[in-house]
Amino acid sequence: MPEDSPLIQSLRTAVAATPTDVPLRLHLAELLLNDGRPDAAIAEVAFALQHAPGDAHARQLMARAMGVPQQPAPPAEPGPAPAAAPPAAPAPDAPASGAQGGFDWRAAEQQVGDAVPPRFTEAPARADGDDDPGDAEAWDVERPGGVRLADVGGMQEVKDRLEAAFLAPLRNPELRKLYGKSLRGGLLLYGPPGCGKTFIARAIAGELGAGFLSVSVNDVLDMWMGNSERNMHEIFQTARRQAPCVVFLDELDALGAKRSRTGHSGMRNTVNQLLTELDGIDSAANEGVFVLAATNVPWDVDNALRRPGRLDRTLLVLPPDAPAREAILRYHLRERPIENVDLAKLAKVTDGLSGADLAHLCEAAAERALLDSARTGTVRMIGMKDLLGAAKEVSPSADPWFASARNVAMFANEGGVYDDLIAYLKKRRKL
Repeated sequence: MPEDSPLIQSLRTAVAATPTDVPLRLHLAELLLNDGRPDAAIAEVAFALQHAPGDAHARQLMARAMGVPQQPAPPAEPGPAPAAAPPAAPAPDAPASGAQGGFDWRAAEQQVGDAVPPRFTEAPARADGDDDPGDAEAWDVERPGGVRLADVGGMQEVKDRLEAAFLAPLRNPELRKLYGKSLRGGLLLYGPPGCGKTFIARAIAGELGAGFLSVSVNDVLDMWMGNSERNMHEIFQTARRQAPCVVFLDELDALGAKRSRTGHSGMRNTVNQLLTELDGIDSAANEGVFVLAATNVPWDVDNALRRPGRLDRTLLVLPPDAPAREAILRYHLRERPIENVDLAKLAKVTDGLSGADLAHLCEAAAERALLDSARTGTVRMIGMKDLLGAAKEVSPSADPWFASARNVAMFANEGGVYDDLIAYLKKRRKL
């Protein structure tokens, strides 16, 4: 690639400072074209045409850069011009006017109109020269305003604890100011899989009237050194710009695993970056950013993440109680053909099943009715027989989790972190 002349270098600097200045960019394109660099000229003219699609000078430069021959103007005749003869009608197979010396780009553009997208698309250049596409807002912030805690069936104990420990201080700005309560907050939801931790996090965002930014391990971890830390920083920067915003860290044990058990330095650096973002650059950096996290194995989360000021509040999310099971069953059966379904009885016989188990139960019952209809040739409704039969075949998926959690609760309950888990296990006679 030939080296730029001082004039071209100066013009590049000026174009970078004012990227939407079309005449300046076209002047640079003309100099590049005269310097025998049509590809570089095409890139500059294409950018100019995005801002000024009808600019005649830009179209002329594009034609020159792409090697389209220009039609010479007819020589001027001395004396008065003769009367113009009416134009002859072109033959049916005759080419369009202007196509004799090459392809008529103008006629082609008029035919296709806006149907064909531009050949090249470029993001506007930044004045500081940093055109890395990673600087764009790559994280989608949802607004789950339609989901509230009232939409969470049953689980009143969980709602009460959320209200007392997390939501009430944030709903009362006067009391918060009086008692010096910060708008920052961190809450760790833990429990067996399939019990609605993600849905509860969305409901909290709806209660706060905040945005919802869900983050998984795939959003953060990258094979290149330094990119994982950068992704983590960009996530929190987006949340700060969109405040109030709830950042939901799903599978926290993958994002914030104990550094003492992590052999890879990249993972340790990612945990360090997460700790830095939770603390904020200064005391007010995370104002309006609420951090929620969920995990099935809180004992694998780095202890530094759970110290006061970070994820300092912990809430156990257990399999749904009877009212919650009834609400979940009603939701999953609402659009299926059912008859004479006793939800109260069904909720009673499904004690111990998680929300995911209940969804699978409804799917299995629908499958039973579908296969029976296919065999008999007569369509029938889903009844209690199908649902009870499916319930006998579904085993509680949370049982293996409780078997592992039991040992942790008994022998690793430093500071009473898992007291609520021990109380539940005793209640269920599993301890």
